[in-house]
Amino acid sequence: MNGYMRMRNPAVAGAFYPADPDMLKEMIERYLEAAPLLNLGKVRGAIAPHAGYIYSGPIAAYTYRQFQTLSPVERTIFLIGPAHYVYVPGVAVGTYYRLLTPLGEVKVDVEKCDELLSLGAPFIPAPQAHEPEHSLEVQLPFLQLTMPGDFKVVPLLVGEANPTDIAVGLMKVLGEDDVILVSSDLSHYHPYGDARSRDTSFLESVLNFDFVAAARGEACGLIPILSLMIVAREKGWKPHLLDYRNSGDTAGDRSRVVGYGSVVYTEG
Repeated sequence: MNGYMRMRNPAVAGAFYPADPDMLKEMIERYLEAAPLLNLGKVRGAIAPHAGYIYSGPIAAYTYRQFQTLSPVERTIFLIGPAHYVYVPGVAVGTYYRLLTPLGEVKVDVEKCDELLSLGAPFIPAPQAHEPEHSLEVQLPFLQLTMPGDFKVVPLLVGEANPTDIAVGLMKVLGEDDVILVSSDLSHYHPYGDARSRDTSFLESVLNFDFVAAARGEACGLIPILSLMIVAREKGWKPHLLDYRNSGDTAGDRSRVVGYGSVVYTEG
């Protein structure tokens, strides 16, 4: 398809994470060193938070640490998160050739973007939704520093869409080494203890493939998470909860916190 833009420039560098490449690299590497490297199997899906790095970076590192166990082959990362700023009647495919971060350029898998767009609804070309959005952007530097081998991304922002429709579309284009990476925080602005209770219950429902309970969750990326759960159930992927904390544990006060979880799905 035509209409791809050459480059998406960073929207939140210098705000959510350092704009200086050396500072950014040092920060991420410090978080990764504090996260355990586990042999859980071949990672095919994951959930990572998307707040400012001082808040959620340590938890996101648990997810990305496991990516370092993957074989160095060419793969596509289906990077899917919620649209916070622009209304999207479906799933906005980021029709760019490249995504820029302070660490360099990330290639977009234009072929797989086209495959999704050819399916029609809910997939639509909507780069305007991606321009101001942080939920996908903050994942890119982590990917650049942890993903072995060459990788491309398919940037997807979800507005109003049915999780089953998204999952069916993803399964039609998913390669055997590809990864679905969901960007999502958990509950927002509850007191510390209340947030822990809500988030723990939600994560338990995710791990147990309890779709009814999970659908009541407060994650901003709830629809992408439900979509990943559907794919994982169909493919037989096993979920692993690696870390849960909230902003009261990392860099904020405990009166109004945001929850962050790290989950990976592995084959077998």
